[in-house]
Amino acid sequence: MIVNNKMVLIVGMARSGIGSAKLCHHLGAETAIYDSKDKACFEDIIESLAEYNFKYYFGEFDECLLDSLDYMVLSPGVPMELPFILKARNKGVEVIGEIELAYAYCKSQIIAITGTNGKTTTTSLIGEIMRAVNSKTFVVGNIGNAFTNVVLDTEEEGIVVAEISSFQLEAIKEFRPRISAILNLTEDHLNRHKTFENYCNAKLRITENQNENDYCILNYDDLLCRALADKIHAQIVWFSMKEQVEGVYFKNNTLIVNYNNVHVEIISMMDVKLLGGHNIENIMAAIAISLCMNVPFEIIKNCISSFSGVEHRIEFSGEVKGVKYYNDSKATNPDAAIKGIMAMITPTVLIAGGMDKGSDYGDWIRSFNQKVKSLILFGETKEKIKESAILNGFDSIIIVNTLEEAVLKAANIAKEGDSVLLSPACASWDMFKSYEERGDLFKKLITTLIV
Repeated sequence: MIVNNKMVLIVGMARSGIGSAKLCHHLGAETAIYDSKDKACFEDIIESLAEYNFKYYFGEFDECLLDSLDYMVLSPGVPMELPFILKARNKGVEVIGEIELAYAYCKSQIIAITGTNGKTTTTSLIGEIMRAVNSKTFVVGNIGNAFTNVVLDTEEEGIVVAEISSFQLEAIKEFRPRISAILNLTEDHLNRHKTFENYCNAKLRITENQNENDYCILNYDDLLCRALADKIHAQIVWFSMKEQVEGVYFKNNTLIVNYNNVHVEIISMMDVKLLGGHNIENIMAAIAISLCMNVPFEIIKNCISSFSGVEHRIEFSGEVKGVKYYNDSKATNPDAAIKGIMAMITPTVLIAGGMDKGSDYGDWIRSFNQKVKSLILFGETKEKIKESAILNGFDSIIIVNTLEEAVLKAANIAKEGDSVLLSPACASWDMFKSYEERGDLFKKLITTLIV
């Protein structure tokens, strides 16, 4: 892929779009950026990019732009079925995503991790393990660092660890990781993918260009992941909480490797800092990836035992008057939020709600199992969740308009020995720019409770 002296339009002016634009500029492309929002939303960003002399287009898309384009690079949040994108393809414009653009110029081998839940934790842990054996390791992707920001710094002996979303996988063509991982599959982003089958197929694309010399890590306990094995050309390495698989498994509170005629205990969960059974799966996936990278067992163990988790994922955020507060803002779908509930060991006041992604909340509400004493709802989905909760026999519900109100209500309800958990089960985009902004506000609000 050569963009030098080509006309490239970047669609979407968020983190990955800006990274793509800078990369194309450095590679000698004539680069423009389009975003459907008003120019006023981006004045500060435009000022910060003044040295690049990009052309900018905002609002309704001008299809005259398609006449001169060679490439169109989509940010992950941009649906591929938008009319102007379909017209671009029909005109012969090469339409790719930011991940595909970066891959074309990446010199390092790639570890790519996807799945509905656990991606960020697993990616972060693998990043720590890889850094312990290779200082030329970059951690990129959906975790918050655009691949295009660092790709020109990659080296042949280096490693790229990438968290990859279904949105990013929709726009790949040749992207081929040395090791891929599909952690689990549950309903998510149906507002974008329309059907669960489409969503699963998008995730499966992470293996699309792999061959028998590559590896794919799969969750044996997830029947949907297990069923994918026949469609994958890479070597399969399993992880399981229930069975002694070829790969990594869990038994007697210990994580055990059973791979290539090696059978060895890696670490007891007593030596692990992460809360929740779901994190056992994340750690097993990280061990399986490490096996494929020939990382010594002692380094794997040391990195796991020192790893304390990621921000916004069941993050202990403070204690006020004997009440512990946990920030699980990254739980942007019901399945992730179920794992947050399961990790709680005290009576819990739960704060939830946000943008509607077309999810069903029944299983999540049934997981409360007398652990949740009150449910405080805000955001676009508050009435939808309330209706589902009542239908499922839970009626201790409070409706508020803002996260600020929710935290104050929770502080009034919670008693000494209780926990307050922000675990929204929804995306943040109805009221916040990101789940990080939502989680940061939650943590800031906790500090205002201290008197």
